[in-house]
Amino acid sequence: MATEQTILVGKKPTTNYVIATVMAFNSGVKKVVLKARGAAISKAVSTAVMVRDRFLPGKVQIKDVKLLSDKVQGQGGRERTVAAIEIAIEMA
Repeated sequence: MATEQTILVGKKPTTNYVIATVMAFNSGVKKVVLKARGAAISKAVSTAVMVRDRFLPGKVQIKDVKLLSDKVQGQGGRERTVAAIEIAIEMA
């Protein structure tokens, strides 16, 4: 049984990530890390807040937020830097 699960936030609707996070906690996972970069950062933040405030109020806490930058190969092989975030949510 894994005690930690990572969810990569991307282009799907926010509710998909909220459901995935809640299901992870309901299956016994103690810590979920939401990872996103670029335009998906706001979706990861929304997911964390919705899980904490609406779906599992009083049961989970946002423990850690890391702001990062990733180097990505852009079009034409050029390397560019993209903002990224990791949000750790743990059972209270």
